[in-house]
Amino acid sequence: MRKIYLYITLIFSLFASFTFAAPRLTVVAVVDGMTAENLTLLRPYWQQGGLRTLSEEAFQTTVTYPHLVYGGDETTATLMTGVTPDRHGYSMDTYFLRRDRNTHPMLEDATTHGIGTPLHLSPRALLAQTITDRMRLNYPNAKIYAVGITPQTSILLAGHTANACCWIEPESQQWVATAAYSEGLTTAAFEQNKSNRIATLAARQWTPRMDILTYSAPTPQEKKKGFAYTVSDVLLRSPEANTLVIELTLAIQQTEKLGTDATPDLIMLQLNTLSPEAETDQIASAEQEDMYLRLNQDLGFLMEQLNRRIGRENYQILVVGRPVLGTSAQTLSDIHMPVQLFNADRAAALTGTYLMALYGHERWVDGAYGQSIYLNRTLIEQKRLSLETIQRQVANFLMDFEGVQIAMPGHEAFHYPVLGATLNKRFTGDVVFMLQPGWRLMQDEKKAVDHVIDDNPASPLLFWTGTLRPMPQGQLDATDVADLIFK
Repeated sequence: MRKIYLYITLIFSLFASFTFAAPRLTVVAVVDGMTAENLTLLRPYWQQGGLRTLSEEAFQTTVTYPHLVYGGDETTATLMTGVTPDRHGYSMDTYFLRRDRNTHPMLEDATTHGIGTPLHLSPRALLAQTITDRMRLNYPNAKIYAVGITPQTSILLAGHTANACCWIEPESQQWVATAAYSEGLTTAAFEQNKSNRIATLAARQWTPRMDILTYSAPTPQEKKKGFAYTVSDVLLRSPEANTLVIELTLAIQQTEKLGTDATPDLIMLQLNTLSPEAETDQIASAEQEDMYLRLNQDLGFLMEQLNRRIGRENYQILVVGRPVLGTSAQTLSDIHMPVQLFNADRAAALTGTYLMALYGHERWVDGAYGQSIYLNRTLIEQKRLSLETIQRQVANFLMDFEGVQIAMPGHEAFHYPVLGATLNKRFTGDVVFMLQPGWRLMQDEKKAVDHVIDDNPASPLLFWTGTLRPMPQGQLDATDVADLIFK
């Protein structure tokens, strides 16, 4: 009896190790603007394809964020690292530098040069381990690549330790990269550049793939004339951008033989559902619906090819949306919740005038960015004034502004859970404020800093794996997504 028990235990252990073994290839796709509502709306249109397969076979849930969502890559960084901006350091796409009183890309790195691009970018500013870094620590010989549409998203997906990452440069119509990674521009990307593959697709016309009246939400203008674009004019917000990402992904898989040996490999993708005229993540036009229909087709092609090349039991794919535009201001206005604008630059100018009245005609404010006011600390020290006193005066002054819910000295903001989780200590201003619901933050008269004005926006997550795996129950926090891959 004891021998039988031991045999059963051994068989179960072998089965469990086989069942839950790491797949040979993991594909992680972050999809800009994808919402659960849109997936539900369009499911009847998908007779087949990647999104159809995922909707039937994948583990599905929604993801929420424990920090403020601006619609930039702060959500990407949280998804990739499993921690919030106060820990991973990527609080907004750009930051205010006191030295020159200008904004700079968060991933700007003068010590790193671009390959095919004048941009100097690297993951150095990212302070936490990413999915790729964890994969590298677990499997030092893993082959890890990132393929994206825009530079900062692509680099965040690549983390610190990818072999290479690349993205689309719309002007040159080439794949470009950063020298921050050991392989630079991948062989597959180099070959596609030689063949002018991006230019070939960019020369196409993008028109509706169905009769315009069969779409669920064509605009009045589309009902009259449909839509038509030369892809090169809207490349990064066209279906061809997703097609290019999928094509290069498959080329890298073939060239680098990803998923063909016992060491797990990883490839990270940026995809997009936002069309050129989109003002919201929700489908409000036929062209945006067309983006989903083409994405379904592209993801289906990716899965078909991986099934054929390495077998469906040897890979897994995680697809997660990322809030970019949220609900449109017009939609909120239509339900009698008009969005009002708060101009941070104007608030900084008025704050400067206020301090002049108190302390004399000097430049007391260096500037404003995001939810921060930056005081002229050098001047305050020269005048031997109390920084803490001035911070408190400015916070009280801002509390009288219409739209400001709360204002406080910068160091106190970290005591507020959601706000504190949103801020990067290194770039937080001397005074921090939060706006009331229904207010949108503007940096100047034309540029909105936060596009997502929804409270606690949620993103869909679909996780398909060819092997049996335990899955969590209910909604996920964005900080839990990275753990799914390693469980």
